[in-house]
Amino acid sequence: MASLSSSSPSSNDLQPIPPGSALGVLGSGQLGRMFAIAARRLGYRVHVYSPDTDTPAGQVADVEIRDDYLDLNRIAEFAKNVSVITFEFENVPSATAETAAKFVPVRPAGSVLFTSQHRLREKTTLKNAGLPVTPFQAVRSVAELNAAIEIIGTPAVLKTASWGYDGKGQTVIRSAADAATAWHSLNTDEAVLEAWIDFTCEVSVVAARGVRGDFVAYPLFENSHRDHILDVTLCPARVAPAIQQQAMDIARSVLETLNVIGVLCVEFFVTRDGRLLINETAPRPHNSGHLTLDAHRTCQFEQQVRAVCGLPLGDVTQWKPAAMANLLGDVWSLGPPNWAAALEHPEVKLHLYGKREPRPGRKMGHLTALADTVDAAEQIVRAAREKLSTL
Repeated sequence: MASLSSSSPSSNDLQPIPPGSALGVLGSGQLGRMFAIAARRLGYRVHVYSPDTDTPAGQVADVEIRDDYLDLNRIAEFAKNVSVITFEFENVPSATAETAAKFVPVRPAGSVLFTSQHRLREKTTLKNAGLPVTPFQAVRSVAELNAAIEIIGTPAVLKTASWGYDGKGQTVIRSAADAATAWHSLNTDEAVLEAWIDFTCEVSVVAARGVRGDFVAYPLFENSHRDHILDVTLCPARVAPAIQQQAMDIARSVLETLNVIGVLCVEFFVTRDGRLLINETAPRPHNSGHLTLDAHRTCQFEQQVRAVCGLPLGDVTQWKPAAMANLLGDVWSLGPPNWAAALEHPEVKLHLYGKREPRPGRKMGHLTALADTVDAAEQIVRAAREKLSTL
């Protein structure tokens, strides 16, 4: 699969960034926190930059800088004090990445963010590369929406072209009569209408690509959602081996097409007739990959460190079948969670993100469980989460 960039890396780009160097992270949430922990374990220093303070990543980083992403002078100063910059979320302005890239390598490149942070650019790029995406149409007005419905049909999903996550910025259109209401509800000037997919399950591949084009992918994750937010992930996914291999092959093509250096997640629908359709991509570690912290020889965050620093990629062997359950702020609704009860099972691991205020729908942490089968791991982790609400 052809890359978006035909240029080859220079010899300087191929030189590893050694432990002891400072790594820069744009964004300071839980993904940055787990990246920082992995980086420090490998001997690196970590500087984080975001508009917030006392953040999950900032609590464990060496340096936390609070400023606006569009203060390009501050971004330049930040870049001059690190050896490489990476991301922990994709909604960083392109001007920010372009400014940073004048001083240090930015991995993945700003061009990857530019594509992935905009649904229409993302789907168009992948479709043009011959990759299987959900059928879609660009929409910029009610008239265009009505025309798109004629092509896509109903039901369908209308999504903002940018700034959407965890179900935000999207609405279901059940019939053509819903078009005007749906368009105005999103309060946007650009959207994408996607076909409604009748799927058996949702799966994802977290993969990494190094500076020399080396590639590794974790076993396929099986995901279930609640209110559009990831709820439970299982690994290995309960799908046929052929689907597993096809997902790996598509993921590799995605990373090569986008010329990714770093970690990227590809989310798929598995249709009832056994096809894989790309739903979206995320050019960073992913919530579905959190169980790799406990279940795999190299977790997704160490893999991100290795990839952006030009080190050999790590082994992704899985120790045992595993399951992860997200902990949202709703868990705190009845009072402080009963951590001791949840951890009674010796195979359960707790990861909290250092967020001070639990709110409904806010990701506060996760539990993982390992077992002899993936079904057993799921039962254990769900039971442990339920115990958090016991007195």
